[in-house]
Amino acid sequence: MFNVDGAAPIVNHPEAAILGVGRILDRPWVVDGAVVPRKIAQFSLTFDHRVCDGGTAAGFLRFVVDCVEHPTDALSLI
Repeated sequence: MFNVDGAAPIVNHPEAAILGVGRILDRPWVVDGAVVPRKIAQFSLTFDHRVCDGGTAAGFLRFVVDCVEHPTDALSLI
């Protein structure tokens, strides 16, 4: 939408966290020892450490990335 590769979003009061998502780009990626083009996007989670523990936030971001990488698995959670 804005052609932004990545960002560091800022948490505004009264928010506890915010997720930034960059645009999807073709990038060289090593798969099984070969360099191939892959669709890559940057995800950035900014959160208030007074509200949320870093490990919990990292687990949430891992869950979001897993849902994006495997959408059919994510649909089975509904």
